[in-house]
Amino acid sequence: MKQGIHPDYRPVVFRDPSAGFAFLTRSTMFGDKTVEWEDGNVYPLVDVDVSSASHPFYTGRGRVIDTAGRVERFKQRYGKR
Repeated sequence: MKQGIHPDYRPVVFRDPSAGFAFLTRSTMFGDKTVEWEDGNVYPLVDVDVSSASHPFYTGRGRVIDTAGRVERFKQRYGKR
């Protein structure tokens, strides 16, 4: 790798304010805010809109679309004319 062209890869806290969920990982992203983490160190904070704690697929709150009913309704209206 060339020296001096890559962004810094450092610990960052990602927080989902809607779910009250935060996790510490390593990233090249940076935030304007900082937060003191559970280990007592201060890390940059990045707020995210959706995380695994608030996404409907992972939480089980997603709606199942009745595609079979839609297909049958379409066939009744427009099928076999």
